[in-house]
Amino acid sequence: MVSLKPIRRSKLRILIGKKVYRLKRYGEWLFDGKKYARKIVDDKLPFIIKKHRTPLLRQLKDVDMQLQRNKIINLQIAVKRLHKVIIEPGETFSYWRLIGNTTKRKGYVEGMILHYGKVTVGTGGGLCQLSNLIYWITLHTPLIVTERYRHSYDVFPDSRRSQPFGSGATCAYNYLDLQIKNETHTPYQLNVYLTDTHLNGEWRSIALATRTYKIYEKAHHFTRELWGGYVRHNSIFRKVYDADGNQIDDEFVTENHAITMYEPFLTYEGE
Repeated sequence: MVSLKPIRRSKLRILIGKKVYRLKRYGEWLFDGKKYARKIVDDKLPFIIKKHRTPLLRQLKDVDMQLQRNKIINLQIAVKRLHKVIIEPGETFSYWRLIGNTTKRKGYVEGMILHYGKVTVGTGGGLCQLSNLIYWITLHTPLIVTERYRHSYDVFPDSRRSQPFGSGATCAYNYLDLQIKNETHTPYQLNVYLTDTHLNGEWRSIALATRTYKIYEKAHHFTRELWGGYVRHNSIFRKVYDADGNQIDDEFVTENHAITMYEPFLTYEGE
């Protein structure tokens, strides 16, 4: 059983740590031997493998809605760097290598950032919605997620959740990256775009999908920790089906452990 406890670090240590990890990532991008996806193709590949969308605006407790509106500005900038990118066989998609640093000079504004379980603001905030979406649709394809980071804190209680807890991917430039490798024999294309109300994403390819996937969770539970808080746990799996709908596999995907920033067993009168 994994037991977590909040870690308190000084601002100086956090600052130095970010610089060290960012430098390490820059070195990896140069010398790790991976072939990174970078080609943008104007024409969409013909077959949709998986698509999904998430609402742009959500009313979150004690969070200024202006931060949500700013997030839309940040998403509009970021998706332009990812939309219609092709991942050829053998190539790796790197979320941050394509997007780059989220600076004011590029037009990014202050959005919501979750920092050690607390809501704060930072330039480029809100892009986790994009990494979450890409991770989710990727789980429904043969593409291989080679790097993904789970959220260490569960900040908001579930509200109309349609996906299993922990089925997203947190991001922080550039050391918390989302990387996806194409180990198939066909190219895949990522399409991400905004409408007035939703962030949309889809994987496309040159051939129809020969596999379909169902993502589900096991062993979802909370534990009360000796330090006084709660930790939320689960494991994510996916069932794999062939073109005729026959189940051919049941794969472990990942496990999640997150410190909850709310009372998980709070009940109300009348319930």
